[in-house]
Amino acid sequence: MQIMIKTVPLEHQDFRLTLRPDLGGCIAGFWLGDLPILRSSPADQLTSVRQSASYLLAPFSNRIGHARFDWLGTPYELAQNFFPEQHAIHGVAWQRPWQVLDAGSSQAKLGYQHTPDASWPFAFDCEQQLTLTDSGLTMALFITNRHTAEAPVGGGWHPYFVKRPGSYIRFAAQARWDMSADKLPTISRPVPGLDTACTDLDIDHCFDRWTGSVDVHDELFQIRIASKLDHLVVYTQPDKDFMAIEPVSHVNNAINMPSTVLNSDLVVLQPGQSWSAEMTIDVARNLAAVGNLTR
Repeated sequence: MQIMIKTVPLEHQDFRLTLRPDLGGCIAGFWLGDLPILRSSPADQLTSVRQSASYLLAPFSNRIGHARFDWLGTPYELAQNFFPEQHAIHGVAWQRPWQVLDAGSSQAKLGYQHTPDASWPFAFDCEQQLTLTDSGLTMALFITNRHTAEAPVGGGWHPYFVKRPGSYIRFAAQARWDMSADKLPTISRPVPGLDTACTDLDIDHCFDRWTGSVDVHDELFQIRIASKLDHLVVYTQPDKDFMAIEPVSHVNNAINMPSTVLNSDLVVLQPGQSWSAEMTIDVARNLAAVGNLTR
């Protein structure tokens, strides 16, 4: 018997987006006309969330070192969810099916309710809302603590932008975390951000106190990624045809950072308390191939 895959298509003006709620609530594709803005696939051909255009990170971003941490005096060990890495990575929401709470022609709302398990010991509710606008895409995230005591939360987004010949990235920040061989942060060093071509860029770092916007341009598009989240993870390598540009709420492995470490920004919610965040992707066809974003 053929299994029917539930997809959610959105359209507004020349923008198109498709969602796979069953596959981590991910975005399968995001296009302007027929041109992909994010790494994109037909929704019914997507077999892994790791091949998707973007997915949401909750209730934490990046890695929890060695899949263990202490909270309120209790040690916890998590399932290692991205072999062969020994860490827990990107939370749990990206590996669980989501429910469609509401869907229209240009907007959709998805929900996920987490019951404590080996991947995360605290109950929470999570919603994401995706809206196509005149200039691109707005994504909102809402997390509510359903645990009986205070609990850590955090998250963000993991979009994969298409890297084309001539791709260029520019943003300002105040610091960047150095990474150990096992992909955990070691020390924060002052840096001005990035202002560079992407062809030979080899990076996998978390930036602190970025200014809240990233400009990316190539021969097709001028793109601005914006969020009020305080941290930005950027990942690409010369052999990759994408750039992961990820606004997130906290530094990698924040839950295991000493309390004396500044700018880890772990969010702590009391029972019933909620936290929210937003990210926008504004896109214009590139008429000049350089310069400021035009809307």
